[in-house]
Amino acid sequence: MHPARAGQTLRLGRTVLDCSSRTLIMGVINVTPDSFSDGGRFTDPAGAVAHALQLVEDGADIIDIGGESTRPRGHAYGEGAQAVTVEEELRRVIPVVEQLAASASVPISVDTTKAEVARRALQAGAQMVNDISGFHYDHHMPEVVAQHGAAAVIMHVKGTPQTMQTDPRYDDLFGEILAYLEEGIRRGSAAGVTQMAVDPGLGFGKTTRDNYRLLAGLDRFQSLGRPVMIGPSRKSFLGAPLGLPVGERAEVTLAALVAGILGGAAIVRVHDVRQARRAASIADAVLEAAAENDTPPG
Repeated sequence: MHPARAGQTLRLGRTVLDCSSRTLIMGVINVTPDSFSDGGRFTDPAGAVAHALQLVEDGADIIDIGGESTRPRGHAYGEGAQAVTVEEELRRVIPVVEQLAASASVPISVDTTKAEVARRALQAGAQMVNDISGFHYDHHMPEVVAQHGAAAVIMHVKGTPQTMQTDPRYDDLFGEILAYLEEGIRRGSAAGVTQMAVDPGLGFGKTTRDNYRLLAGLDRFQSLGRPVMIGPSRKSFLGAPLGLPVGERAEVTLAALVAGILGGAAIVRVHDVRQARRAASIADAVLEAAAENDTPPG
């Protein structure tokens, strides 16, 4: 256990997840035609549900369902993802949430920035909202999360998916991201949200160097007093050093996950759950051994 994770828990509905005993794995299901990694693979609800259940079998502690791609505009991704209407996002997401709520043994998260989508998903059986804007895009989101007694991931993003990778710059990388996350937590707390994790937003308005600095400095986010989540899975900053396309980023993703866990991440959001679970188990074993090394003989 990383010392920073001691005593950390996250309640999602009736399920209380213990972040201190082991790293939690959030499995990704993108029910979109245009996500950068797996867009178009799971647009059929039955296929999405089947894949989600496989992720649970592989070791996922949470399933995160997203109906709107956040693929950025830029040289690595082309024109980027286009915004979708509330109605279209609901059409993609709700059937999957409903079916999973009836069959999955783990909590369900909905990846959305729209309060109405969150509301409908929570009514359909989700227990968490993964808001990439950290309660900054839709001012109704905190109250919706609170009304349903749900949990939330407060993530940092600079700009929007269409603008975030257009020459992102910071005067104080950690200071600005911490202030943004603190404001998201403040908005959530003011509305009555009690269960919140934080995510520095790897790949969301950051340069390659910014992302590596964040991975190396995750301990700074422990000051927020919330479980820290990271989502490096298959992202371009991991492919950059070796020039790897999306389909060849499995090993580098695992390396980033281990680095993040050793740095204090309590939750990792991934596409490849089985491999992530195995890598996380080694990182957790190293942390447990480190704790033993630090215990005075007695």
